[in-house]
Amino acid sequence: MPTDPEMDRFNLTRSVISAPLIRDLHERHRRKTANTGITKFPQGMKNLLTSRNSGGDQEPPRNEQVPPQQSDADLPHLEVIIELNLAYKDGVEKAAERLKELLVQAEPELAADTDGDHHLRISSQYVFARITENTLHLLVDREHDLPRQERIVQYIWPDFDVEPHLHRSVPTVKADAAHVAFCASGKGMVWAVLDSGIQGDHPHFKKHDNLNVTLPIQHMDFTGGGDPLQDPFGHGTHVAGIIAGELQNDQIDGGIKAFTRTRVDRMDPNTREIKTDIKYIPEPIERITGVAPECKLVSFRVLDQNGRGKTSNIIMALNKINEINAYGRSLIIHGVNLSVGYGFEAEWFACGQSPLCTEVNRLVKSGVVVVVAAGNTGYGTLQTDAMSAVKSPLQLSINDPGNAELAITVGATHRDQPHTYGVSYFSSKGPTGDGRMKPDLVAPGEKIQSCAAGTTAAAVNLKTGTPCHYVEDSGTSMAAPHVSGAVAAFLSIRKEFIGQPEKVKKIFMDSAIDLGRSRDFQGKGMVDLMRAIQSV
Repeated sequence: MPTDPEMDRFNLTRSVISAPLIRDLHERHRRKTANTGITKFPQGMKNLLTSRNSGGDQEPPRNEQVPPQQSDADLPHLEVIIELNLAYKDGVEKAAERLKELLVQAEPELAADTDGDHHLRISSQYVFARITENTLHLLVDREHDLPRQERIVQYIWPDFDVEPHLHRSVPTVKADAAHVAFCASGKGMVWAVLDSGIQGDHPHFKKHDNLNVTLPIQHMDFTGGGDPLQDPFGHGTHVAGIIAGELQNDQIDGGIKAFTRTRVDRMDPNTREIKTDIKYIPEPIERITGVAPECKLVSFRVLDQNGRGKTSNIIMALNKINEINAYGRSLIIHGVNLSVGYGFEAEWFACGQSPLCTEVNRLVKSGVVVVVAAGNTGYGTLQTDAMSAVKSPLQLSINDPGNAELAITVGATHRDQPHTYGVSYFSSKGPTGDGRMKPDLVAPGEKIQSCAAGTTAAAVNLKTGTPCHYVEDSGTSMAAPHVSGAVAAFLSIRKEFIGQPEKVKKIFMDSAIDLGRSRDFQGKGMVDLMRAIQSV
């Protein structure tokens, strides 16, 4: 059969190292070539790329040769996730110990590493490390020819950068009706928010003391030095305010200060260039509430002050939740909201089988509901013979960890007219790269009014000269916490389903409102808390 010119079959070659890390190394050496004229790869890289072929025919990377090894001083560091071999003859714990020994032998400075440095961390079946390329090559050279039982490493991935996927929406999911009819307020539930932190002094969380948690639950930072109850970026606080909390106008001096955003485009009369400005317009609000106002929130900070973070931060946080819950034996954190992620490429790895997706599935199996934003990459450029390039919806655009089979993956709709406007243009669309149906549900994600903090609140203050308690934001980041809040509210009055996340997912999918859109766009439809409660 002829080879498809668009498919790189080299990426299907079995290797100790993942395709995106190989690609990253290629790019690093291309940049070095441009700067120094060096055109060859280290010996370890050649071995890496020509080993463990499932078909027996070795195919080295195109147009690449092999030079002498370079010194560590000449090589930048790589941040990697090393997946341990579960079939190692002495067990996974011994594999982790042996790997640490090898890494410290190669880079002695790792021996003095602390948790805050994040240069060497061990969690479950993964080791997260910041190592030189030479160390990576040496590790791969050791592993690639060993029998499976002798190998300590299963696979090496890049530690992907993750980023945030950015109230009239509460009635849209019928949470207001559920509060009145069933007292479904989220009382007794605990939800972990893995994000940029939650601003602990925001008045939205005072009435119900949402952030007051007791040991063994505690707010934690996984970025290295941040405070989980500070949110300099502002994204996590906005997400948390959608899930839980409540504020009335008379509960705060001067009343609630909330703002909508308006974009203003104008032409500069001198340069004739279009310039864009954002204006903030006050919006009167008497009362604002999260979907599950009495739910407790625990802040697991995985994004830094710039809204950036590593996949390893999230994996560490998910493992910590499992530990706090005694691996399902004592469930005290009932759910997780992940409004963060990274784009998926089909050639990287089997869809839904990345380390992050695996950890999400493992946590769900332990009894925890995991709600994930689908991503904001649901549109691209369409070129046809009949028209010039235009922006168009883009299928196969679900982000990780939204590709995790057991997660509740959430796309976005209009905040109060979802039947009219349907699925948001930016909302990532299915199916998954391996043909599974995603997203699972959609929820309001456009112009959602919620808590302002950090740079978001500062930007409004700079423009208006007044403090800002609430501001609009958009994205599947805002849609996911609507579902987290709805599930927390549901579980607070249907306690028999606590610890049964797969049943909970089915209940919410079966009771969703069909918006009349494609399954790849809307999943099973828009979340409906009232119907979910009344269906059981």
